[in-house]
Parts: sequence; structure tokens; C-alpha cells
Amino acid sequence: MTYSSDSPHGSGQPREEPSGRPGERPFGEGSPYTAVQNVMSNAAWQVLVTAGLVAIALGIMVLAWPAASLTVVGALFGAYLLISGIFQLAGAFGTHIPRHLRVLSFITGALSVLLGLLCFRGPAQSILLLALWIGFAWLIRGVMQTATAISGEGIPARGWQVFLGLLTIAAGIILIVAPFGSITALTVVAGIWLIALGIIEIMHGIQLRMHLGGGAPRAEHRGLHFPFRSQPHPQA
Repeated sequence: MTYSSDSPHGSGQPREEPSGRPGERPFGEGSPYTAVQNVMSNAAWQVLVTAGLVAIALGIMVLAWPAASLTVVGALFGAYLLISGIFQLAGAFGTHIPRHLRVLSFITGALSVLLGLLCFRGPAQSILLLALWIGFAWLIRGVMQTATAISGEGIPARGWQVFLGLLTIAAGIILIVAPFGSITALTVVAGIWLIALGIIEIMHGIQLRMHLGGGAPRAEHRGLHFPFRSQPHPQA
């Protein structure tokens, strides 16, 4: 509450001011911001529960039919190699690519197309290439992580970084040496991980639903506003 000096009744008459900061709209229960917040909150827990159910269903399918799951994953991997190889071949003839990189882009693109076509010859070829691809990726990542942890003295949790790097190297070597058995075990682990992830997502969605209290806006989100802002009376 403030006092206006130009009031016809004198300087002692109060003048109402809108609540909140200047230029700021009140954020109450009837404002559009609260409606948008309710919609987003309801959508958030619904998305979590739906994603959890989908993850559980995929995990059960992977555990029930591991061979079929590997075949599908191998076909998708072959399609990825084929499409990426075609894009690399097309990019090798671009004018923005330097000459010394065109040859490398052409070779990697042609190799990706060749490996992608091999994946479509049968499930065994696709599974073998997928296992080798993952194995070499883990091997390179483990070597880089271990070398970085050993060379960097100020890295936090340096011992754990070295341990994880060596573990990743070992997993990559196992996938390269015994690809079929390793990729089958990896599929089972992936199925169990999907089920666990789905249960966690559903629990998070239920907790969010209970936290929202049926979608009603909470007091801390609604905010409190008053029709008048009191100020001390000016002393004569």
C-alpha cells in the first residue's frame, strides 16, 4: 500500500498496486501457466510409466526369444552400416571435403556398405559382425580410458577409472575371441537390464503421480500473492 500525493482527498489516501514485480503476471490457480504446468506434470508421469512398460515388454521378449532378438538386432545393424556407408560415399565427392580426406571417406564408406551387405546374407554373419564391432569399440574405449586415468594424476576416482578401463578391455577381448557365446550372454544381460530399467521407470512414475497429488497444483508452485503490498506509514 502506498500513498499518493496527487489524490483529490490528500496525501493520506491509499493507492492499490498490483501484486508481484512490475510487468509480471500473477501466477495463481486460474492462470494459464498453472494449466500448462498441470498438463506437463501429468504427461511426465504417464510417459515414465509407458516407457517402463515398454522396457519390461522388450526385456521379456529378449529373454524369451534371444535368437530372434539377435537376428533383428543384426538386421538393424546391417541396415545402419549400409545407410551410413552410402552417406559416406556420397560425402566423399563433396566439394567441402579436402582431397586428403576424400580417399579415407570413400574407403570407410565402401567398407561399411560391404559389411552391411554381408549382414543381410544370414543371421550368423550379422551377429558375428555385431559382436566384433562391439568388441573392438569396447577394446578401444577401455585402452583410452585406462591410458587417460594412468596419465592424469588429478582425475577424480583414478583407481576406479583404471579398473573400469581394464574391465572394458577384458570385455572387448572376450567379445572378439568368442563372439557368438559372448553376444548371447550379452543379450541375456540386456534383457534383464531392460526389465530392471522398466521397473525403476514405473516406480518413478508412480512416485511422481503421488507427489503431484492427482495433478492438482501444489502450493509452492502456485505461489502466494496478496492484493496489497503493505509499506510503513510515512512519519510526519
